[in-house]
Amino acid sequence: MPFQGLVNIRKALTTLNPHEVREKSERPVRVALHAASQESFAQMEDFFLRDLGPARRRQSAVLLSRATSPIAQRPDLDVYHAGIVAAPGALIFQPDRPEMLINKALANHSDLGVPLAKSFAPFRAPYVQSVVAKTSRQNALFSLSTALPDVIPSFIELPWAVAEFASDTAFLTMNQVGMAFLIAGASDRAVGYREQKSEIATVIGSAFGWRALARQIVGKVPFGGGLIGKAAIAYAGTKVLGLSLDRYYGMGFTYSRDERDEIYSNALQQGKTIATKILTYLRPDLADKYEAQGRKPTVAR
Repeated sequence: MPFQGLVNIRKALTTLNPHEVREKSERPVRVALHAASQESFAQMEDFFLRDLGPARRRQSAVLLSRATSPIAQRPDLDVYHAGIVAAPGALIFQPDRPEMLINKALANHSDLGVPLAKSFAPFRAPYVQSVVAKTSRQNALFSLSTALPDVIPSFIELPWAVAEFASDTAFLTMNQVGMAFLIAGASDRAVGYREQKSEIATVIGSAFGWRALARQIVGKVPFGGGLIGKAAIAYAGTKVLGLSLDRYYGMGFTYSRDERDEIYSNALQQGKTIATKILTYLRPDLADKYEAQGRKPTVAR
């Protein structure tokens, strides 16, 4: 592993603050439940507390309050059972479509994503999936933009400027470590460099392998196809890592090699599609040439 590459990664990692994620995960998120009957209240409570271990269930149960009784503290969320009238835009629990509540709560209260996922299991998988998808898109965009020096991707969700990083490997690694912090916090696991040293070592160890493969693709495939392949690899590598961390924190073990290969193959195809859309926006001239040639980048594992 090149020494300068490690220096760049170490510098990039200093921009992360796991303490912020730890604070989010430790924040109690209080939910007030509104319903018209004891049965409806129990239905909502069972939904929020399902699939939790005994200790976590006890801790999370105190975060729920029935709105018919005095509420000691102002809640972070008010949730209404579908059987009663609620204000427009309110969070509604529909027993047959609970995903509607989950998606709306995470979309409208993004700052509560980590504590919601930690305290209430139904929110965990959707939140982690959104974190993995967002980080994968960011890495695809960054990987593509660094190969287009005349483009500054200020229009998309990247929180840092390209110029601040000595290499895209450093940025991708930093972003993946940040993702690992969020997934750990959402999974009710310890957050931090020391607490997650084995996971972070895996991220850093894989960084140069993905980078070497991406360089080969850029050099071999013309008309923008190499750029698409490079970005697709950044997307797929990040997604595989994120899903593997989720599996590890949730079940105590990760995927087999065959399972990982299948996930990578599917993610690579998704990454190509996303990268093509990004390239079409950033450099339609290159995208047109690539499409006119009818070529698809070949990426070998």
